[in-house]
Amino acid sequence: MHTTEPTQQKSTGLKRIYKAFLYSIDGIAAAIKHEAAFKQEAILAAFLIPVSFLLEITLAEHLILLASVLLVLIVELINSAIEAVVDDISLRHRPLAKRAKDLGSAAVLLSVLSGCTCWTAILLRCL
Repeated sequence: MHTTEPTQQKSTGLKRIYKAFLYSIDGIAAAIKHEAAFKQEAILAAFLIPVSFLLEITLAEHLILLASVLLVLIVELINSAIEAVVDDISLRHRPLAKRAKDLGSAAVLLSVLSGCTCWTAILLRCL
């Protein structure tokens, strides 16, 4: 992990961008290692993205397909972050903690349904 000591000076410019990139890679690696749902969605994305290049579709349709796949991954990362923070605070049952987790899960569901809708509409047009 790439952690910054509180006493260190803040990075600026390209160094800051590079460090931010490394933190992002750490986050993706942690999601793949610890989050089963993200791992499954990443595997599906690894299949769907190449398939999208095989379709005879417009650039706009292609971008919609790619964006819908990436949206699911993005929302899953945010949901995993919410769950990690809630679990770090306390594992005992609390109504607001449950609501936070349920809202994150609902966001993932909506992103998946949106992606399925986009893919279905574009694939049906291709047939």
